[in-house]
Amino acid sequence: MSAHIAVVTDSTSCLPGNLATQWGIGVVQVQLHVGDQTDDEHRFDRNRLVEAMRTGTPVSTSPPDPGAFFWTYQDAVAAGASAVVSLHISGRLSDTVLAAREAAQQIRVPVHILDSGTSSMSLGFAVVSAARVAGAGGQLDRVLDAAERRVRGSTELIYVDTLEYLRRSGRIGAAQSLLGSAFSIKPLLTVRNGEVSPLARVPGARRALGRLVDLAANAAGDQQVDLAVTRFGSDEREVVRRLKERIPNIGDLLVGDASTVIGAHIGPGALSITVSPVN
Repeated sequence: MSAHIAVVTDSTSCLPGNLATQWGIGVVQVQLHVGDQTDDEHRFDRNRLVEAMRTGTPVSTSPPDPGAFFWTYQDAVAAGASAVVSLHISGRLSDTVLAAREAAQQIRVPVHILDSGTSSMSLGFAVVSAARVAGAGGQLDRVLDAAERRVRGSTELIYVDTLEYLRRSGRIGAAQSLLGSAFSIKPLLTVRNGEVSPLARVPGARRALGRLVDLAANAAGDQQVDLAVTRFGSDEREVVRRLKERIPNIGDLLVGDASTVIGAHIGPGALSITVSPVN
C-alpha cells in the first residue's frame, strides 16, 4: 500500500458529502445540544432545529471529543497515510482545534493541525484544495501550502436576520458594535482575524442581500473564483441568480445548507456567500 497524505476537517467546513467522499476527506462531527439532546450535528433534523431556536429551546454547541479525532487519524494511518493534514474552524470561534491537537499527540505519524482562522466553505474550499494536491501525490509542504493559500484568499460574507443568536452563543465578536440597530436594519458580517466582524448595516432584507451580492462581486473582480452559497432556513435562489449575472468567471458554484452548528450561531434566515479565488 503506497503512502499518502490524508486530509481531515470538521463538519463546520460545510463540505457536501459527495465532495468529501470523492477526495477521501475525513470529516469529524462537531457536537450540537438542543434541549436535553446531544449528538453529532449531522444527526439533527434541520427543520426541527430551526423551530427549536424560534421557540426559545436552549441550543448550544461543543467541539468533538478528542477520541473522535483519534479514531479518524487512526483510520487514515491504517489506510496507509504517512502524515495527516487536519484543517479546522477558527480557534477563536471553537475549541475544535484544541481537541484535534490533543488527539494528534497519540498518533504515530505526523499530524499537522491548521487553525484556518475561518469557517464554512472558506474552510471547505481550502480542505478540498489540500485533498486534491494530496490525491495527486503531492508532498506534505505542497498540501499545506495549498490549504493555506486558499484560506488566505477566500472571503466569507454573511447575512443574518438578527444578531440575537450570535449574541446568545458568545460568538458575536467585533459585530457587537451592530447590536441595538432597529429591527428593519439587517447586519452584514464577515470572518476577519478569526472572529465574526461587521461589514455593513442595510435597511430591509432584500436590499441587504443585494448588497451582499455586490460585496461578493467586488471580491471576485475579474479573477476566476469558486463560489459557495450556504443557507440556514432561507431561500438562496435570487442570490444565486444575481451572482451568476454579476460574476463573469465562476469555476465551481456550490449551493447547499450550512452546517447545523453554524446555523445554531447565525440563526434562522441566515445566508452566506464564500468567494474563493482559484489558484
